[in-house]
Amino acid sequence: MPEGDTVWRTARRLREALAGERLVRSDLRVPKLATTDLTGRRVLGVLPRGKHLLTRFEGGLTLHSHLRMDGAWRVYGAEERPRGGPAHQIRAILATPAKQAVGYRLPVLALLRTADEDEVVGHLGPDLLGPDWDAAEARRRLLSDPARPLGEALLDQRNLAGIGNVYKSELCFMLRVSPWLPTGDTPSPERVTTLAKRLLEVNKDRVSRVTTADPRGDRPLWVYGRAGKPCLRCGTPVRHRLQGEASQARDTYWCPRCQPGPVPGDAATGG
Repeated sequence: MPEGDTVWRTARRLREALAGERLVRSDLRVPKLATTDLTGRRVLGVLPRGKHLLTRFEGGLTLHSHLRMDGAWRVYGAEERPRGGPAHQIRAILATPAKQAVGYRLPVLALLRTADEDEVVGHLGPDLLGPDWDAAEARRRLLSDPARPLGEALLDQRNLAGIGNVYKSELCFMLRVSPWLPTGDTPSPERVTTLAKRLLEVNKDRVSRVTTADPRGDRPLWVYGRAGKPCLRCGTPVRHRLQGEASQARDTYWCPRCQPGPVPGDAATGG
């Protein structure tokens, strides 16, 4: 599942393959860009911003993409056959003489002026893996709505950019708090941002995320994806529930023993 670390690695792969090169082929397979041709333009760079990717071209243009749940960019040799999925899932091909970058299942693909990038990423909070990381500002934004459940506040990219469902659940477990705990009641806001930063930093170069320091078998994550399985710390069955408004509800995993606190509608926790 793409989160800030996935996007950071993707940007690095695209940058290594494309930056400084001129495109010999451009194929953007979305209706609004069907007639757009970037062939001949030099790629200036590829920047990650939270969960967004900004591919900049000479001439002041930026290709904006977002992976959301299952989008992906893959890099192949110039003559290599793309194998990241069936051809009908390809949304973009950017090719240089030596490499081709192929975007699969991209739910967001748009071309804009580089000067207008803030229109698509200007609302984001400090980026956990970006040069603009500001822990104090991230904490200020998280605490701006103290009644909001911590799990929801962590997912809000306007507070801090880069956390998705996996890190939300893992962070709450490692902090030993319920994902439904009001953000203002968090025992140590400083630890929230410090731990979030550390988790993404240590995982940004890994293909598979590890939060437990034990990558064996089914043990790399404390709670995410482990519904019904014993907690790796205390043995209590891990629980799962959707969190948030119906249209934006997200998977949440937690251990009711290690993470005591409110769970709405759950008599067992007093919610």
